[in-house]
Amino acid sequence: MMDYESSIKHWEDINVGDVEYFSKTMTQTDLTLWVGLTGDMNPVHIDAEYGKTTRFGDVILPGLMVAGLISTVMTKATFGNVYSGQTLKFLKPVYVGDTITAVATVVEKLDEKRRVRVKTECFNQRDELVIVGEGQEYIM
Repeated sequence: MMDYESSIKHWEDINVGDVEYFSKTMTQTDLTLWVGLTGDMNPVHIDAEYGKTTRFGDVILPGLMVAGLISTVMTKATFGNVYSGQTLKFLKPVYVGDTITAVATVVEKLDEKRRVRVKTECFNQRDELVIVGEGQEYIM
């Protein structure tokens, strides 16, 4: 059993302005695993010939797959607590080979419910915003 106690973030450890980052290059293997795990068989995600006929010009990654990187930075920002909500807006497509950086910035601490609001963003390697949203976390 691993000892996480020293890594748990408590209410007093989290401050407005705290920022966490996570970067990952999205691969064909990642996409294949996601499709297998979720059963998402949308041809825009799996069929290169179909992808060429769309406005994207190629296969694009599922938005929720890319948004999964937000979960990583939320965990880093509030380790050991409970994710209670997330909004997402998908702004630009993400392609196999893109390097995505997820960013979580604590924007508010709500004392009454011991909850934090966190601005969540994903940028591609060209520093273009591809996903924006807001997460909430209950701090135990």
